[in-house]
Amino acid sequence: MSVTKYFVKDVSRRLEIDEHLALELKRAGYSHVELTKSPVGTRAVIYAAKPGMVIGRRGQSIRDLTKVLEDKFHIENPQLSVANIDVPEQDPKVVASQVASALQRGVHFRRAAYWAIQRVMESQALGVEITIRGKLTTERSRFEKFKAGYLPRVGDPVLKSVKRAVADVQLKQGLFGINVRILPPQIDYIDKPIMLTPPTQATPLPVTPAKEAESIPAPAVEVEVETVVGDAPVVVEDKEEEETGDSEKA
Repeated sequence: MSVTKYFVKDVSRRLEIDEHLALELKRAGYSHVELTKSPVGTRAVIYAAKPGMVIGRRGQSIRDLTKVLEDKFHIENPQLSVANIDVPEQDPKVVASQVASALQRGVHFRRAAYWAIQRVMESQALGVEITIRGKLTTERSRFEKFKAGYLPRVGDPVLKSVKRAVADVQLKQGLFGINVRILPPQIDYIDKPIMLTPPTQATPLPVTPAKEAESIPAPAVEVEVETVVGDAPVVVEDKEEEETGDSEKA
């Protein structure tokens, strides 16, 4: 077998396994499966919103799936395990299956779409778009789009960041198709607006009023006055009078 035929066969088998698990685990919120080959066997990890439904009572469901992978898809020594999805509302395949199951229960398509969009936006996603195609209100097929938030249309972010999934459901009116596109949070893109916060102004310190200067008593000053009596100068000291007793003695 050539290399090209080998890879084509391997990819086809992976798609068949994914379709089979999506059909069997629809109620469990199936997202995707990862197949990893090893010398011991093939390790398969199933990601679902409700892992308990995948495992089943006493592990019966997961044992049945392991037998199907071994017999129907010819996988040698499959080792099956289940992983939980962190945020199911941001997984487009889970959202598409939820909308499809709501349409099967008879919920109006607009109500189902708005309910799904509200849950996706409440999970902090940046944007979401849900397209429903089919005989919505008349005998003629058409489509309606429901979107919220930011969702790029062209460019590199569409290929790398935007997650998409497609699901179909058979109703009485005919076949309905659901296309879901979600832009998860914490994604860097070129035209992302940046909000700059103004610098905080320094609050002026309160001014304390200056204290009034205390009055300091002036020191006693002795003044010498020189007078002339006759020919000899006489120095007279001008002092404050002492106690009354000294003045009387003088």
